[in-house]
Amino acid sequence: MNYTLFAQTDPGLVRSNNEDSVTFDETFHVAVLADGMGGYNAGEVASGMATTFIKSELVRWFSKGPQQVDAALVSRAIEICVKKSNFSILNAAQTNPNYAGMGTTLVVGVFLASTLVLAHVGDSRCYLWRDGELSQVTKDHSMLQEQVDAGVLTAEQAAVAPGKNLLTRALGVEETVRVEIHNYAVHDGDLYLMCSDGLSDMLDSRAISAILAGAEPLSTMASQLVNQAKDSGGRDNITVLLAQASDGPTKPGLMSRFFGAQ
Repeated sequence: MNYTLFAQTDPGLVRSNNEDSVTFDETFHVAVLADGMGGYNAGEVASGMATTFIKSELVRWFSKGPQQVDAALVSRAIEICVKKSNFSILNAAQTNPNYAGMGTTLVVGVFLASTLVLAHVGDSRCYLWRDGELSQVTKDHSMLQEQVDAGVLTAEQAAVAPGKNLLTRALGVEETVRVEIHNYAVHDGDLYLMCSDGLSDMLDSRAISAILAGAEPLSTMASQLVNQAKDSGGRDNITVLLAQASDGPTKPGLMSRFFGAQ
C-alpha cells in the first residue's frame, strides 16, 4: 500500500497565535497532530513538544529498529513515546511558571503495509472516508462523550451542548496518561482525515463529506476544509492532515508535500 500525506494549519479568525501543531514523515508514514492548551504561548509549546518528540522518536525507532515490524510492536513504540512526551510536558509545566497548566491533545497515526496503528488522547479526531461514506474513527475523551456513552445525551445534543472543551484526558496534566491505541485494516482508496477541534467544531459530518467526496488533490481538499471552517466562524485554530491510501503506484504530481504544517 502506498500513502500520500498532506497537512495544513491555520490560526483561524479569532486567535492571534496557533496552539495546534502537525508533522509527518514521508518515509515511514508517521503522522502526528496536537492541539495545545494553556496560558501565554504555553499551548503551542506543549503541542510542539509532543509532535516533534513523538515523530522524531518513532522515525529513529523505525530507522534503527527491526527490519520487520508488526502492529503490536508499533503500538508499544507509540505508547512509550507518548508516555515520555507526557512526562516532558508535565515537567516543563511544573518547572517553568510561564508554562503552568499547559497540556495538549494528540493523534498519532502510523501507516504500515495495510494497517493503520492509531493512537489518540483528548478530542482531536481521525475520520475515515471509504466508499463514499464518512465515519469517525476516534472517540473523544471528553465529558460530553461520556454523557453520550451513558445515554444522558444523544450525539446530536452533544454537538450543540456547552462544555465541548472539558477533556477527560490530555498530555502534560497528570503523571500518567491513558493513550487509546487501535489497529485498523486499510483498504485501497481509503482517505484518512486527522484534525483538531477547530475543524470538527465548525464543520459537521455532511460538510466534511461534501469536500472529501470531490476527490480533489489533497492540497485542495485541505484548503477547502480550512477555508470552510473559517467561513463558519473560525473560532479556534484549524489543523488538518490527510492521508490517502492506494495499492497502485503514486501518480506523478501527487507526491506528498508539507505545506503550512509545523
